[in-house]
Amino acid sequence: MKEQRTTVTAALDDLETLRGEARRRGVSLAQLMRETLAEKAAELRAGRRPRVGVGRGGGRSVAQESVEDEDAPARGD
Repeated sequence: MKEQRTTVTAALDDLETLRGEARRRGVSLAQLMRETLAEKAAELRAGRRPRVGVGRGGGRSVAQESVEDEDAPARGD
């Protein structure tokens, strides 16, 4: 995996919290920040995955029902 060095600006309180956590774990602040960024990036990627829905149209296709009553989503049906 390629890495890139970067500079971030953060609130001092947030940095102190992370420094304390890094000390508690016995790792560097940089290591803790890498882990935190990786976790957040994984969360964001997972949130963008396509979702599949299942619908029932009473024997008719959901596509057909959506064409017949196009305003149903706007009404909240």
